[in-house]
Amino acid sequence: MTDSRSVQALFQPFQGGTLSLANRIVMAPMTRGFSPNGVPGPDVAAYYRRRAENEVGLIVTEGTLINHPAAGGSPNLPNFHGEEALAGWARVVEEVHAAGGKIMPQLWHVGTQRKVGDLPNPEAMPIGPSGLDASGAKVAEPMTEQEIAAVVEAFAQGAADAKRLGFDGIELHGAHGYLIDQFFWERTNRRTDRYGGDLIGRARFAVEIIEACRRAVGPDFPIMLRFSQWKTAEYTTRLAESPQELERFLTVLTDAGVDLFHCSTRRFWEPEFAGSELNLAGWTKKLTGKPTVTVGSVGLDGDFMSYFREGSGAANEQIEGLLDRLERQEFDLVAVGRALLADPAWAVKVKEGRTGELTPFTPEATQALL
Repeated sequence: MTDSRSVQALFQPFQGGTLSLANRIVMAPMTRGFSPNGVPGPDVAAYYRRRAENEVGLIVTEGTLINHPAAGGSPNLPNFHGEEALAGWARVVEEVHAAGGKIMPQLWHVGTQRKVGDLPNPEAMPIGPSGLDASGAKVAEPMTEQEIAAVVEAFAQGAADAKRLGFDGIELHGAHGYLIDQFFWERTNRRTDRYGGDLIGRARFAVEIIEACRRAVGPDFPIMLRFSQWKTAEYTTRLAESPQELERFLTVLTDAGVDLFHCSTRRFWEPEFAGSELNLAGWTKKLTGKPTVTVGSVGLDGDFMSYFREGSGAANEQIEGLLDRLERQEFDLVAVGRALLADPAWAVKVKEGRTGELTPFTPEATQALL
C-alpha cells in the first residue's frame, strides 16, 4: 500500500437520505462470538468504540440474532432481543456515539445453516423455505406460511428495537446462504407457492421483511440490505446471470423500502458481468440509483477465505484501484473487514499516510476482541 497516493476519496463526507457519515469507510459485519448467553458485554462495546475512535464512518455490527429459537447456532452469538441483550446493545450504541461514530446492527437468521441440536435451543429444528441445506439435502420440513409470518414479524421487532435504542439504521443479512438468501437461491427454495418460482417470487420473503421493517421504523430510518451472488462454500453461485435479471431482482427490493445495498463479493476488484469492469456494487448503483457499499478483501493481498484454508496471514495491499473506482463514483461506501479486525486504527493510519504501521491480518486476530 502506497503512502503517496491521495486517499481523499475515502474521507469525503457521505449523505444518503437521512444517513450522514463523516467518511466513506464502513466496518464490515464479522461474526465474533464473544457474547456469552447472547449478551454483548462491556468488552464488545469497547471493541466497537475503538473503531469509532479511529474514524470509521459507519460500523455494521456482527450478525445479531432475531427473536426466533432457531435463529443461530451458538450461545455466544449476540441476541437482538431480550432485556439483557438489548441493554448490552444500548451500551454499544452509547459508546460508539460518544466516540463520534455511527452504527447499525445486522439482523440475522441462519436458516438451515443451523445444525440439528445446536445450542442454545437444541430442541429447535433448523428452518428454511424448503427445509433444504446448501447441498440440497432435506434437514427439516418446509416453512409454513405461519412460520414465515412469525419470522417476518421478528425481523420487524428487531428493527423497531434498533430505532428505540438509538442505532443509526439497520442492516438485513440477505447474503451468504443464510435464511433470507435461502429464499433467493433456487437450490434451497423449491417452493411452488407465492414464496417460490422465479427470482422475483423467491424475493417475496425479503420484500415482506423489508416492508414490515419499514412499517416498524417509519420513512426516515435507514434500511440497508446485504446480498451476495456467492454462498458459503459455493463461491461461483449466481442469483442473477445478467444485468437485466439483476435489475428485476433489485427493483422489487428497492420498491419495498431498501435505502442502501451492501453488495458482498469476495474480491471487490472482480467484474460482475462480462463486458464491463463494474463490480456488484457498481452494477447495483447503476441499476437502482441507490447508494451502495462495496466489500471484498479491501486492504488485503488476496481473498479472506484463503487465510483460513492455509492458516497464514495476509500482507497489506495497495488500494489504488479501490480509490480509482470510488473517485469515479461507481459505489459510495467501502466496507473493510479483516484488515480492520486486525488493526482498529486502520482508517486513521491510511488517512495519515502511516500505512507502514498497519498491523497485518492473521487468523489469530479472530480469536480476540482487539
